Amino acid sequence: MVPYLIYPIIAFALAQGTKVVLKSFRKKSFHWHDLFAYSDMPSGHTATVTSLMMIVGLRDGIFSSSFAVAFVFMMIVITDAIGLRNYLGQHGKTLNVLVKDLKEDDFLDRMYPKQLEHIGHTPMQVIIGAIIGITVSLIGFCFGL
Repeated sequence: MVPYLIYPIIAFALAQGTKVVLKSFRKKSFHWHDLFAYSDMPSGHTATVTSLMMIVGLRDGIFSSSFAVAFVFMMIVITDAIGLRNYLGQHGKTLNVLVKDLKEDDFLDRMYPKQLEHIGHTPMQVIIGAIIGITVSLIGFCFGL
């Protein structure tokens, strides 16, 4: 049971750590909240579910029911990361523009907080996250960690 839990956690930590480092270089400042950021390179969600799918496939076989469940779960998360969350980001951007166009006062600022506009991933961010997830599980499996 340990590899099924540990490898995805390692993949998530590696992806999110990479994200923090990249954002810190870009912004020239470090922020702890970037550890839990929704978007940017690489996708931590994709790294996690891809690692889980990979280790289940390696240990249980690709014809097992547990692999099928992990694969479907991975596809749902990746589809959500690229499609739905980008769509929600567009809604956030539109809402921010609409609220900004309204007469500015304290009431509007309290009632309509600024919405997140970047909560999805690009296909490249997802691909890099998947590479991280696959790599972590392959290394762990090959070395029996």
